[in-house]
Amino acid sequence: MPRRTLQPFPSPSLVVMVGAAGSGKSSFCRRNFQPTQIVSTDACRAMLADDPADQRVSAPAFDLAHRVTEERLRRRRLTVFDATSVDARARRPLLRMAARHRLPAVAVVLDLPVEECVALDRKRPRRVGRDVIARQARRLRAALPQLRAEGFAAVHVVKSARVARRTRLSFDPASCRGQVSPAPSPADDGGPFDIIGDVHGCAAELVRLLWRLGYRRPSPRRAFHHPAGRRAVFVGDLVDRGPRVVQASRLVMRMVSEGNALSVPGNHEETILRCLQNGSQQGSAGTMKTIRQIQALPAAARRRFIAEFRSFVTALPPHLVLDRGRLAVAHAGIRPEYLGRDSLEGRRFAIHGQTTGELDRYGLPVRVNWAADYSGKALVVYGHTPVRAPEWIGRTVNIDTGCVYGGKLTALRYPEMKLVSVKAGRVYYRPRRSLPGGIGLRAETRARPGAAGLSVAARPQSPGARPRSGPARPSAPRPAPAGRTELSME
Repeated sequence: MPRRTLQPFPSPSLVVMVGAAGSGKSSFCRRNFQPTQIVSTDACRAMLADDPADQRVSAPAFDLAHRVTEERLRRRRLTVFDATSVDARARRPLLRMAARHRLPAVAVVLDLPVEECVALDRKRPRRVGRDVIARQARRLRAALPQLRAEGFAAVHVVKSARVARRTRLSFDPASCRGQVSPAPSPADDGGPFDIIGDVHGCAAELVRLLWRLGYRRPSPRRAFHHPAGRRAVFVGDLVDRGPRVVQASRLVMRMVSEGNALSVPGNHEETILRCLQNGSQQGSAGTMKTIRQIQALPAAARRRFIAEFRSFVTALPPHLVLDRGRLAVAHAGIRPEYLGRDSLEGRRFAIHGQTTGELDRYGLPVRVNWAADYSGKALVVYGHTPVRAPEWIGRTVNIDTGCVYGGKLTALRYPEMKLVSVKAGRVYYRPRRSLPGGIGLRAETRARPGAAGLSVAARPQSPGARPRSGPARPSAPRPAPAGRTELSME
């Protein structure tokens, strides 16, 4: 019988076995993977209760299997998760793990006829029965069309036990590099770059800003590019609250895919991704506005956009380090100890920032003013918290100037250190509380516990100069309150 070899699997990656009980998943794993690469929920049950069929320990067994999987992915090891995984809720935490560690997830589906599964089930010492198998098979077939849209980089379907026995897998370490972004690390790429603040679905303003920066495109369906080879860098929050989220997302995704831009994820990308994965119809007004825009697309276009958006967001690095460590880009900022390192804590900080765990008088989280205590050599460019004008604090600059709130969309040209902005066409979203200038939400921001105090705002050393390796010297100091300061919030 000739063997059937599937296209090379990326390695490292997360391989998720999907199939009804009795479909031969464990046998397939033993033929194609090393024993140390397989994380089996049955084996975890056996470790906890000396019986792989003891359903009373299923919950702690899955918890153990998830912890082992998470640790292997953190160490960038090829990992195979062996369970039925016929329900989306069972696959969802696995896809999130792969996304956190920027590794592709591959589904191997054993879609065998129910009778074949029942026949194989009868040969096992522990049987689950025809009813359970039939129910799992129905769930599997209902899920098949959605697997790619859930976030799997590839889906391989095996239709019979005979084909499963002769199927062999091959692995390509190089293929992983083309599917996911590597962990952030200092790059030799010195640009030049145009770093663009939070877009929030303001597609018209983004197009105007790109034109003002000198970017051009041959046609509306082609990606923007710069004739001089400059590249855009987006600080995240492309979506939510604005009027044309789909158009703005497509524009950026096309630029990134063609090599004309880089991007990091924002917290709003994670929010929308979570809503799409969960099928949630509840959320903030801004989130629901985005979901309605996506739902308004024709069915085929909607499925295609969701799949592209999910693949795009999950592949983004949590932060970027560029120009031999002189420049860092993160949505909510970054601390020196997280720069160029891949960790769950660093990812959370880069995307969400840091809060004290308290709520202010408006019911909003109290944020830690990390920039006031930043002492790294890299210039950190970020957004997340809208301000009326770009805000320099030491060697950090916030370029989220609240376009969706009627402010501006701003870009920082690097290494020239020149700011370029376009005004919003109108106010697209009204927050609960506004600053006097009409932009953003008001919130308390405190210094990090133990910090000496808040540093003063500073402009860059001089127009056209590269940032120095040390902290910037304040040119126009502004006194800061001793205990806390009032800043605008996302």
